[in-house]
Amino acid sequence: MVYLLFGEDEYLRNEYVKKIKKSFGTLQLGINYVQIDESNKGNIISDIETPAFGFEKKLIIAKETGLFKKKDSLADKISEYLKDNIDNLQDVELVFIEKEVDKNGLYNVINAKGKVEEFKEQTLPMLIKKVKQIANSYGVEIKENVAQYFLECVGTNMSDIINEIRKLIEYAGKDGEIKKVDIDSLSIKKSESIIFDLTDNLGKKNIKNALEVLNNLIYAKEPIQRILVMLYNHFKKLYIIKLAVEENKNVAQSLNLKPNQSFLVGKYSMQAKYFQKDEIRKLLEELINIDALSKSGEVDINIGLESVLCNYCS
Repeated sequence: MVYLLFGEDEYLRNEYVKKIKKSFGTLQLGINYVQIDESNKGNIISDIETPAFGFEKKLIIAKETGLFKKKDSLADKISEYLKDNIDNLQDVELVFIEKEVDKNGLYNVINAKGKVEEFKEQTLPMLIKKVKQIANSYGVEIKENVAQYFLECVGTNMSDIINEIRKLIEYAGKDGEIKKVDIDSLSIKKSESIIFDLTDNLGKKNIKNALEVLNNLIYAKEPIQRILVMLYNHFKKLYIIKLAVEENKNVAQSLNLKPNQSFLVGKYSMQAKYFQKDEIRKLLEELINIDALSKSGEVDINIGLESVLCNYCS
């Protein structure tokens, strides 16, 4: 069997691969288990034809090979080989794993004679339902609005979601309930979520809390340059919202949000109301200036950021 697993949801892709691996039992790397990437993708055909000495079947996993681009001579060669031999591959399972694919010749062969599975990013309602299902399976309750708040804090990556919800389930205990205060106390918030907190405080001109959030990010060893970039990108989105509203454009499309990021429309729109368009533009210019001056050694980024925040709130 030849599989093509693709799509942006890495967690679901990995779970599918785990099931395939489990069906093999013992896997011996280099004998009945072969790993292929872009550097050795030219070995795929020879690996298919090499016997799995001492084992009934062989598993070949080819990950992010780049073979599913529109034009690829090696892909054409493998495509022709599979077209002629795929029905006879009884002792080999070949699994291609890609984030993105073009429907080239290789894709068409696998789609016709193998198995193609697309793992799309889950929408927000699907993720909320998943979080509730996980909690409920352990006898723990989490209300829908709390589940959404949880996702806003930890992000939409399924691996992060699983890790963080487990902590909250342990804390709540059987027949317990996960609450917002528990999420604030126990969950590791994504840096992007913390930037929302900083901007909220800045919009409310609460400089003490804004600086506290900034210092907490630094204390958590978030690189100061990355904080600067995140702040710039965040205010750039608020500026885009101001323009979108003026021009009567769709905010989600203007921000280029993914389906599972729909909740961000409300959050960004609410924060944009704190600022005038000219204020956001000035903040963006000041952040760019901090970056330029820091590169010449004239300004420390940390001091520069604190200065910008204080000047806005004064």
